[in-house]
Amino acid sequence: MENKLDINNAQLETGQPENSRKVSTVTNPVAKNTPPVAKKTTRSKSSTTKKVTKINAPAKDAAPVENPLKKNREIVARINQINTVKSSNKMYGGYLNNSLTAKRKVIDYSEVVKDLNTSLQNKKTLNELFSAIHGVFTEKLHSCFTAFGTYHEKSKCINLKLTNTMGSTYSSKIFLSETDNPVIECFSNSSAVMQKDNKFLNIPYLKNTPTILLPLVSLGQTVGIMALGKEDEDYNIGLLSFIANYAAIFMQNIDLREKTNKYANTDTLTTLYNHRGFQEVLASEINTSEETSTPLSIVMFDINNISKINRELGHAKGDEVIKLLAEKIKQNIRSNDKAGRYGGDEIAVILPNTNTNDAKYLAEYITYCLSCCFVDDVGPVKVSVGISTYPDNTKDQEKLLILAEQAMYISRARGYKEGMSAIVSSSDFNFWDDAALNSFAEVVAKRHAQLGINFEDELVHKFNNEEVISHNHLVELVTSLAGAIDAKDPYTKGHSTSVSRYAEALARAINLPEEEVQKITLGGLLHDVGKIGIPENVLRKPGKLESEEWEIMKQHPVIGVEKVLAPNEALSHLIPIVKYHHEHIDGSGYPEHLKGDEIPLSARIVAVADTYHALISDRPYRKGMSVEKACEILQEGAGKLWDADLVRHFIAIAPSLSTTI
Repeated sequence: MENKLDINNAQLETGQPENSRKVSTVTNPVAKNTPPVAKKTTRSKSSTTKKVTKINAPAKDAAPVENPLKKNREIVARINQINTVKSSNKMYGGYLNNSLTAKRKVIDYSEVVKDLNTSLQNKKTLNELFSAIHGVFTEKLHSCFTAFGTYHEKSKCINLKLTNTMGSTYSSKIFLSETDNPVIECFSNSSAVMQKDNKFLNIPYLKNTPTILLPLVSLGQTVGIMALGKEDEDYNIGLLSFIANYAAIFMQNIDLREKTNKYANTDTLTTLYNHRGFQEVLASEINTSEETSTPLSIVMFDINNISKINRELGHAKGDEVIKLLAEKIKQNIRSNDKAGRYGGDEIAVILPNTNTNDAKYLAEYITYCLSCCFVDDVGPVKVSVGISTYPDNTKDQEKLLILAEQAMYISRARGYKEGMSAIVSSSDFNFWDDAALNSFAEVVAKRHAQLGINFEDELVHKFNNEEVISHNHLVELVTSLAGAIDAKDPYTKGHSTSVSRYAEALARAINLPEEEVQKITLGGLLHDVGKIGIPENVLRKPGKLESEEWEIMKQHPVIGVEKVLAPNEALSHLIPIVKYHHEHIDGSGYPEHLKGDEIPLSARIVAVADTYHALISDRPYRKGMSVEKACEILQEGAGKLWDADLVRHFIAIAPSLSTTI
């Protein structure tokens, strides 16, 4: 058996094919002067030859006999194959043999720099940076793993993240107190450290390789470490140090940007997002909700009587109440919820993946917590709460906020029930009822002048698509719309209602038919509906309008016709009133410079009523006039600006009109 193995080994060493059938190769190894066989063979040459001949040349009629030499040769070949083929262990996946192959490759450092330059472009986050460096290191430098450790000041530790060639990642914490650890040595001394192995990382299943650690230094400050593992110790320290310093500068820039954004988007009193930061976060969360088809709710809290608290107890006390509300909100929202100081005393919360009912539950719990807190000289903190939900109520970000604020104002109007806040969702009320319209008007007037006509377009769209079931219903809708428009200017609040009432009284004074009176009444309500399209800076300017601003203001009769009346068949008969109520008898009016009887009678009636109410109303630049003075001015313009006969009739009834300004 010993001879058989020797012969087999000799044959393999000479490179003969495994299944060779040449007898001479096997039967006469000594003749070929094969040293290993000659040294190890102790039996006679004839004995060996005889035995091999018997195996390779069996008798013609003999039964097939298994060749033991071939069997031995196959065993040895399999052993050699096991020793040379890459490991089938799934944990390493051939990584051992690959690294050995990589070891023999020549590194082109100019190619490394070129690839780094390409890979690091447009990277914005640390993960992107580390991933790009890892890719170049494994592909070009043939590293077995890369690791980056960032210093966490509060915990006094290095948070280490390691990635191997298979893309698997491992994380660990190494505390500064572990002074024997090479990671801490590298960080503390700000110097490179070479290690013969990587056992100090304490990461299981990581192939043991030589490791170099380099400090990440920027502006003289060490912010972390970079580690690299390779089968050999062929390191270009200069290049690696350059990359480490680049990573350190990148990290500090990221940190500086985050701090800048944090301060720019943080309210100093509550440490919540400020209005700007809240809007940015909300935009991002709405995009996520749209992509994932999940709901998102806004809960808005408003502290009741905060103005009174500030006035009577001082702003420091008011700030104390606001901070208390902010703390209770922070304590009770989820980690993925976001809260911001939306206004002076208003705090809004963004609740991702939350429907209206769940949002109400959270709001109820927070208001309960507040009711258990007493502030000196104030007592329990009381809030009004409004909720709106994406996409149920709207898909528009600004409208979502307006609806939440509108619901919050309705909550304030409803007060308290059994000592608890009335929590109102925008799904809970009729858009056109008085409380809803008044609340909407307050929102538009108080905070949303910057919206221009966008949201008001939505209001008109709702108005024009409302199904009118009766004349009374139409009057209610028109009254609500007029009230919302008047609320854009606090100095003309109630103007449309008063003009409608005065025009109705004048129409009855000249004995017009009831049908005509009702038309004039509605026309008076909507005579300024075109102001829905006038910019706030023009509409609410306290002083005299410049010529360009006046030209913009003069467009409101046409805007009212085109945007509101023309699309609505039920209101088309009011077009002459709205379009021509600013025309003058002498042709000096607008928009078409009509004269005398060219101006419809209904429009002339509303013109007198409109002028009278404007004269007796307070304005930012003057106090409202007395009834006598207003009638005197009407008399002076009779026959020039206004119909003389209508002015005479109106002056007769003016003292009897009960006016609340």
